[in-house]
Amino acid sequence: MKKTDLVIPASQQAMYDRFHFAPAAWSGDLLLCSGQIGSGPDGRGIADPEQQFTAAFEGVKAILDEAGLGFADVVEVTTFHVGLMQHIGTFMRVKDRYLPEPFPAWTAIGVVELAVPGGLVEVRATARRRSAPARAESASRARAKSAPRAAKKASAKKSARKRTRRKA
Repeated sequence: MKKTDLVIPASQQAMYDRFHFAPAAWSGDLLLCSGQIGSGPDGRGIADPEQQFTAAFEGVKAILDEAGLGFADVVEVTTFHVGLMQHIGTFMRVKDRYLPEPFPAWTAIGVVELAVPGGLVEVRATARRRSAPARAESASRARAKSAPRAAKKASAKKSARKRTRRKA
């Protein structure tokens, strides 16, 4: 991996320097985001669950923004929850404000604790870059698939015209 593969928003540079992990890294067209926890300035989880969940998604948003992506580019989310069943309703309301339909794949895992004291959730996401060349390649494949059908239809029309001329 090269340093240029990393995505480090300015707001997360200190975490990169202190804990030696990248907020996200590119692997081909996939952006693999490290888990984000909604912590306050004191480094602890924000006391109010809804505010903490919102801050975690805002951390993911900062990474996506830095990479030139958005939540519509997210293809998979894994969340790690302390008190999963206790907070799942609140978490889902917050999640649904950030992740639009069509919804990405999502796995929620209950855990005993997180790396941040008082942390209730860690949100990890994978997003895909939808490049213009990839869209063009996909369209080209679709045209190639339909070309034999179009040629077959043209040949059938030509044969029909020949039969009509012979009858006349």
